[in-house]
Amino acid sequence: MTRIEQWTCPTCKTLVSTPFCPACGEHPLHARDLTLRGLFDQILEAFTKVDSRLIRSFRYLVSRPGVLTVAYLKGQRKPYIGPVPLFLIVNVLFFATESLTGGTVFTTPLDSHLYSQPWSGFAQQLVAERLETMQTTVALYAPLFDQAVALKARSLIIFMALSFTLVPALVFLRSRFPLIVHAVFSLHFYAFLLLLLCLATAIPPVNSLFGGAGHASERLDHVLAITLVAAWAVYLYFATGTVYGARGVIRILKTAALTVTVVAIVLGYRFVLLLITLYGT
Repeated sequence: MTRIEQWTCPTCKTLVSTPFCPACGEHPLHARDLTLRGLFDQILEAFTKVDSRLIRSFRYLVSRPGVLTVAYLKGQRKPYIGPVPLFLIVNVLFFATESLTGGTVFTTPLDSHLYSQPWSGFAQQLVAERLETMQTTVALYAPLFDQAVALKARSLIIFMALSFTLVPALVFLRSRFPLIVHAVFSLHFYAFLLLLLCLATAIPPVNSLFGGAGHASERLDHVLAITLVAAWAVYLYFATGTVYGARGVIRILKTAALTVTVVAIVLGYRFVLLLITLYGT
């Protein structure tokens, strides 16, 4: 066994005879730490650790639904990125992809709200009243709205994910799990949802490169929507089995209920963004 010479912790001033300070986790300063090579080693180590945790978290998120949630609740924090940081990382990735591909999943422009959403008739009435109050026109207001809704969609999206928390809490009420279980489950599911949306928003531009209509194709839009909902349902089916121990026909029915609610929340988030942006700009 290697003998460790005593050293004084520079942070808490404790005399230590172990490789790391038991009080604060500090380690002794070595001459190499104050060289460029030492700095490079620290940078390389930091990126290696972050990348390995991130890649492992992404892999488990996609290939083993529910495992990240169970691991977090068991206290296995070191091997994986936490649910909130993981969600925020995927959120940044999603909106970066959406900006590059011209997607409008949540950054729904005013024109879409007025003419191609389930609430378009109601939106036309609200917008007309708002424009009259502001004494402006749609042509002048639309660019301001589109810019504002894009910003709000990015900053408020975590509330959409957390709003789903109450749904599994009600569906699996008999499990008597604390609310944190359902919150972590929701964050992991919505991280997966955003990853899928990253792929979905990249498909229309690829379609247009091969002569397709791209974003203008209603048929492609419908196919993508159905595929996404089906993928969400499959994920929820396996995740509920892992986290809640759901089995049999009841599991299928509960998965269907969760999937329908997810679709409603996604559409509801778009509509809420319309209201917030309309009366906030």
